[in-house]
Amino acid sequence: MTTVGTERGALRRRGGRRAGVLLAALLAAGLAAGCTSGGSGDDGRGPRESPAATRDADGQGPPPVLTVKIDNAPAARPQSGLDAADVVYVEQVEGGLSRLLAVYATRLPESVGPVRSARESDLELLRQFDEPLLAFSGAQSKLLPLIDEAPLTPVDPGSEPDAFSRDSDRAAPHNLYLRPDKILEDPPGEAALTTGFREGPAPSGGTPDEEVTVRFPAARFTFTWSDADGRWQVSMDGSPATTRDGDRLTAATVVVQNVTVRSSGFGDFLGNNTPYTETVGSGKATVLRDGRAYPASWSRPSAEDGTSLTSPDGDPVNVTPGPVWVLLTAAR
Repeated sequence: MTTVGTERGALRRRGGRRAGVLLAALLAAGLAAGCTSGGSGDDGRGPRESPAATRDADGQGPPPVLTVKIDNAPAARPQSGLDAADVVYVEQVEGGLSRLLAVYATRLPESVGPVRSARESDLELLRQFDEPLLAFSGAQSKLLPLIDEAPLTPVDPGSEPDAFSRDSDRAAPHNLYLRPDKILEDPPGEAALTTGFREGPAPSGGTPDEEVTVRFPAARFTFTWSDADGRWQVSMDGSPATTRDGDRLTAATVVVQNVTVRSSGFGDFLGNNTPYTETVGSGKATVLRDGRAYPASWSRPSAEDGTSLTSPDGDPVNVTPGPVWVLLTAAR
């Protein structure tokens, strides 16, 4: 039977404090050292004495989807575990850089990371899932209460120290990794992917396109169609994106979703405002699949809903089986 947590560090219901809070805080401080600064401009994030949650009072119920905040600064590449993600969201963070939110439902990799800090917009994005696990390195102190109140299970070095480790071959803060098997025995399965995306045949029309580049203010992603792979090969900032074993990262479908990116009430230690990415609403999108680009519209009426994709004629725009990358880019 699938459970959340392990006998060494089972997750507890939100609102309940762990015994030995001081020990947890000391462990978190050691793990979190270096997490609060660096290339992506994090701010004032410290050790967390986080409450956490099981699926219900006796630990039963359907297993949750696992989501992980992943560093995408150049010093963090190549990342671990991205090739096992069902969905990868690309979000804008401070300074126009990007960060990734990977979603795991059908496979759990051995390791995921480097793990980095959460943002306010993650809470809205994750409400489409049924109380997901959110693994992250930390967050601003004034954001922590919002995370605790959100319908999710927070997992960080303060709450689950056994699930995190540092890679001595990498410099902090780009060296914190999650072991998913320490918090989740088995993946929840495809039914947990309540993103709203539907697998199916390609829509009519579309434009043949062998290569598409998507730009953020200080980052860019290029997707190159490979007939041999039947997928889009991923490049980041002009370099091929690979696993730590050297295999190329690929996407079966790419959704370029034009959204509102506005200022939030948060900022980093350098004085940069933290962007808030609005994922509820509607707007234009481009869907890349099968070597073609399809114009589309996206709609997400409420935070509890998934995102639907439709053609200019109002027909569904399906995704193809395999990893989906979603780039949340500022509408212009």
